[in-house]
Amino acid sequence: MEKNEKAVTTDDEPQINYRGVKAMPFVIGNETFEKLGTLGTSSNLLVYLTTVFNMKSITATTLVNIFNGTTNVATLLGAFLCDTYFGRYKTLGFASVASFMGMLLLSLTAAIAKLHPPHCEANERGTCPGPTPWQMAFLLSSLGLLVVGAGGIRPCNLAFGADQFNPNTESGKRGISSFFNWYYFTFTFAMMVSITFIVYVQSNVSWAWGLAIPTFLMLLSCVLFFIGSRIYVKLKPEGSPLKSIVQVIVAAVKKRQLKLPEQPWLSLFNNIPTSSINSKLPYTDQFRFLDKAAIRTPEDQLNSDGSAANPWRLCSMQQVEQVKCLMRVIPIWVAASIYCVATVQQQTYVVFQALQSDRRLGNTNFTIPAASYIVFTMLGLTIWIPIYDRIIVPTLRRFTGKEDGITVLQKMGSGIVVAIVTMLISALVEERRRTLALTNPIGIDPRRGAISSLSGIWLVPQLTLVGLSEAFTVIGEVEFYYKQFPENMRSIGGSFLFVGFAGASYLSSFLVSVVHRTTSGAATGEWLPEDLNKGRLDYFYYMVAGLEVVNLGYFIMCAKWYKYKGSDTGVHEVDMGKM
Repeated sequence: MEKNEKAVTTDDEPQINYRGVKAMPFVIGNETFEKLGTLGTSSNLLVYLTTVFNMKSITATTLVNIFNGTTNVATLLGAFLCDTYFGRYKTLGFASVASFMGMLLLSLTAAIAKLHPPHCEANERGTCPGPTPWQMAFLLSSLGLLVVGAGGIRPCNLAFGADQFNPNTESGKRGISSFFNWYYFTFTFAMMVSITFIVYVQSNVSWAWGLAIPTFLMLLSCVLFFIGSRIYVKLKPEGSPLKSIVQVIVAAVKKRQLKLPEQPWLSLFNNIPTSSINSKLPYTDQFRFLDKAAIRTPEDQLNSDGSAANPWRLCSMQQVEQVKCLMRVIPIWVAASIYCVATVQQQTYVVFQALQSDRRLGNTNFTIPAASYIVFTMLGLTIWIPIYDRIIVPTLRRFTGKEDGITVLQKMGSGIVVAIVTMLISALVEERRRTLALTNPIGIDPRRGAISSLSGIWLVPQLTLVGLSEAFTVIGEVEFYYKQFPENMRSIGGSFLFVGFAGASYLSSFLVSVVHRTTSGAATGEWLPEDLNKGRLDYFYYMVAGLEVVNLGYFIMCAKWYKYKGSDTGVHEVDMGKM
């Protein structure tokens, strides 16, 4: 791995001094403490809102879904601002400070009595006073700052770490691979510490201390990041490809009356800038209406370097193909987003299930915090990845002849199937939990109702399965976006994953609201009340399983229609050098 290398540049370009490993303690340290500071809080936010802010389960679930959704949507704006105006260093610096301020305000809501509603006693269940408007405003301000922080950190931190290595040397390439490994290791470490130790402090010691600890860790994250400022490689923003996408659409609309040529791969305008980082794409026959953007008419003038004088009227075939890549991905992205509705349930309602289950560890008096059960999802993912990579893939490779065993889309489809099984098992476990809560309770939760004698360990299978499902679909999704987006759109591709998470959170919130309103006066009773024992959460899980079955059918149709970037099927290879 490189320690200190200088990039070979031309006389017009400044020399880049890659510090490689020397920058890693600051980059990795910033990433680790940032995750330690935010993950534990976000995973236990549902419990905080219902216990400290006295919110109803429906209200808290909706707010958490909206918060998670907005956080993920913000990554698209963060990627745009990063690529177009500020660069990764400034974006990360500003976002880290915003996250710290958000954590500080959130911790104050727990530490200062006037910033949250009065404590609700057991005999006041059902009549607990909710937050006042200004208390709610203070809480939303803290969440808003966390949204700003995540919007800048998530799309930039991985790429910023890779920027510290020289991509043109062997040691630099090895350093990038090593950084990715350490990145995911620290992510896993931070997640497990957050949803065990920090969640335990929040649930069993004090919310004030439980939020003060991650706030202090977030401060350490900021300090570490800025200490390394002098040795970072700070690449300047090169401009966002979103402008090029809009130019293609505008030019195609302006020329919508023109007739498409019979051999577009030979006659379309196709100037390629020498500085372009994108690989040359062959012509494809999908979305042909966009081809009109590259038809050159007598009114279209060229610059001395061969580029279009008015890029809002004439675009190159390469620009058009890049937009086609984006449009082909969107139907797959929709299916992947709907898939995530199943995973959202294993982060929200499974916490409420745990609260009304027997969470005692064996015969001891130790009670597992409800939010800590989510750790089994990460354990399932962590254990499955090496098994899949070292055993399953080589076995599949012998049968399929493919380097990765199966295609990326086949991997994603497999995850959707596992998600369906997960929701069915979740429904069966909930049905059993509810039955035992009604017939053989072990106690009463003053805020919710009877606690089932069913052990919380029965939640582990569904949580482990959803981790396995994510190992297929979510990791496959990351690989899919990385490979199928043009090189200059990869930051947008990275944001697509988080925007998909946002869509799933919003859709889940919508489903919860619709089910809540529809079933409130139904003969079967409300499905999602405060006391799960009086509802039918299992019916809701069956409904989500049905949604995923429909989504699987839609995904299969999209996968059959999809053409991989640069594939030989349905494309025409063109010697760009002759055009």
